[in-house]
Amino acid sequence: MLKTERIEQIQEYVLVHETVSLDELCKVFNVSKNTIRRDIQQLVDRGTIIKVYGGISVNHATLTSFHERQTRNVRLKKAIGKAAADFVEDGDIIYIDSGTTTLEMVDYLQQKNVTILTNNLDFIFKSFPYNNLNVISAGGVLERKTKSFVSLKNLDLLKSYNINKAFMASAGLSITNGVTHSSPVENEMKQTVVNKSSKVYLLVDHEKFDQYALMTYCDLSELDAIITDRLPSDAYQEFANKHDIQLVISDKLN
Repeated sequence: MLKTERIEQIQEYVLVHETVSLDELCKVFNVSKNTIRRDIQQLVDRGTIIKVYGGISVNHATLTSFHERQTRNVRLKKAIGKAAADFVEDGDIIYIDSGTTTLEMVDYLQQKNVTILTNNLDFIFKSFPYNNLNVISAGGVLERKTKSFVSLKNLDLLKSYNINKAFMASAGLSITNGVTHSSPVENEMKQTVVNKSSKVYLLVDHEKFDQYALMTYCDLSELDAIITDRLPSDAYQEFANKHDIQLVISDKLN
């Protein structure tokens, strides 16, 4: 891995986990402590992170623009969630991945009778009013930073269900690196869901294209559809056509 790529991935990892130790970074990125110290110094110089005792932490003073962008994108996420929910039919057994865009599906499933497996804590809470949604938690250990349940024990549960549609989230995707995310503890679970499901739908807004995070959990060619808010570049359109991937562009919400 190039140094510049590693530094960007370290930044993404810290943004997700908020505070991490130097030992954890050394283990995750498989480099020496001296290398990690040099890498994080560049991030400190940028102002995105700060040093704390034994490790580093997000510099919350620099995150205003990120939160503003998240607020602006709520309408886009809802539109993508609505478009994804249109693929769900009565009697389906579906998986809802943990993510802010997949979470928006719940409001558009309230009239459907489906079984939903999920590790998304917020989705479980939001589904409470809808008695027609049969929600099954993946269980396991709660990862508070991502509001998701993670545990290797979950895999046996997931493998026992015949999931016909999986609706997945991603921190970024690219033709080279595939579908990526930033949480190593969720990687095997995501891979299991993709391999087990008859159809896999990826929910991403246009800002996620040509981005990548720490780990790849599936290739783009493993997707059946990409649901987004804007038509991607010609390269993605050609790739989708070659690999029979449906590109779904969500309607704008009023």
